[in-house]
Amino acid sequence: MRSDHVPADDRVHPTHDDPGIRALSEGVGGPVGTHAGRHRWWTPLRVLLALTAVCFAMGLVKDAPCYRDKWGDSATNYTHMCYSDLPYLYTGRGFAELHWPYVDDDSVRARYPAMEYPVVISYWAWWSAEVTQRLSGNPDVTERAGMPVDTLGARPEIRTEMLRFVAVNAIGFAALALLSAWLLAGVHRRRPWDAAFFAISPALALAGLVNWDMLAVACVAGALWAWSRDRTMLTGGLIGLGVATKLYPLFLLGGILVICLRRRRFRELGETAGVAAATWVLVNAPAYLSGGEAWKTFWRFNSDRAADLGSVWLLLDQRFDLSLTSSTINMWSWLVFGAWCVGVLVLGMTAPATPRLAQLGFLVVAGFLLVNKVYSPQYVLWLLPLAVLARPRLRDQVIWQLGEVAYFASVWWYLGNFLAPADGGDAEFYWFAIIVRMLAELYLVAIVVRDILWPRYDPVRELGWSAHLPRRSAPRSLALR
Repeated sequence: MRSDHVPADDRVHPTHDDPGIRALSEGVGGPVGTHAGRHRWWTPLRVLLALTAVCFAMGLVKDAPCYRDKWGDSATNYTHMCYSDLPYLYTGRGFAELHWPYVDDDSVRARYPAMEYPVVISYWAWWSAEVTQRLSGNPDVTERAGMPVDTLGARPEIRTEMLRFVAVNAIGFAALALLSAWLLAGVHRRRPWDAAFFAISPALALAGLVNWDMLAVACVAGALWAWSRDRTMLTGGLIGLGVATKLYPLFLLGGILVICLRRRRFRELGETAGVAAATWVLVNAPAYLSGGEAWKTFWRFNSDRAADLGSVWLLLDQRFDLSLTSSTINMWSWLVFGAWCVGVLVLGMTAPATPRLAQLGFLVVAGFLLVNKVYSPQYVLWLLPLAVLARPRLRDQVIWQLGEVAYFASVWWYLGNFLAPADGGDAEFYWFAIIVRMLAELYLVAIVVRDILWPRYDPVRELGWSAHLPRRSAPRSLALR
């Protein structure tokens, strides 16, 4: 068994490693010296967890105006950028009546649409509703079946339950954020501070409570951690669980494919992919067996979806009045994304050194989001754990996240009609925000591609993962990362 403990003197300190942080440190005495004291309790991991807790708490403070209004004022949702899907889906998907998301009862389906999310999100939401009901004194939910659905949310007791439902989820998301920070800090054991870019991320504070995406973030962070420990079966299990939460963790398998092909680790590739597939099937089985039609809702919803918020397709559709159909967008987005994946494969196979999983995973997920039919405000969380490990540099993280923050603000102002011009035309400022967000992502993509093509620029390879390291001398654990 290998110990995760790394002596303090062997850790890479950001004031020595990162030029941007080193420059900032000059205002408080300069980089950490060789004789600097070490606090016995405030280890890097504990500092990172404290920073994550503060960052996530700041996000909850940001959402306080909507909480006070019980998410009843749409103007507050947009002016304060505190909108969340959670309270509306509590009543809008039958959780106030504790209906199983995949119940196959015709009367329930006539009353409530099925959840349009993958199964793990539906399970989590249903479990959260159970906890909410217990905290609310187990009210008689059968009485609610005779009430019109559109009036349920107006009842005082149910509005109070909605707030409890959000609070229960927020506590769970906070725990997942802490878990993700812990996992990311352990991926590169000599570089725990790389996870600080996750811990203090504006994206984490702004988007953590918009939807249930923190569940997938924790799965991705766990998969990166497990892969760094050569635990291929655990990696596959977490990827499978992540795909059952959101589709995008599937793209990590593309990065693993490149690494295993280069290192001829075909058994590890088969184990990871096989366990991922088996996990996905097992997790989906209860939903599919209890309500197959409701289970298909997620797939139908995404297939039929037209150009939506934040996408390049929405920009093109509005700017040039193309009237793009969902089938046309499906075809072109998958064609472009397929070409992007081929490009990542060629890049990974021809690079001087085997790229890291975070680098490859970031490139594939970024390509997917650039051509996807929608870029919801919380989708920045999909990239966050991959981006902070793919390029752990202050300057590059600031540039990327500034673009994401600009888009996050603009999307709410766009939905609130605050960006609509006086002449009643299209909100061209929103188009500009979409372009800024895409350029920020493409900037980080370009930097990561440069690091792969010229490994001397990759800060993580300063740990000895040199492009010139003889292949047979490379430890197995390093070869797989």
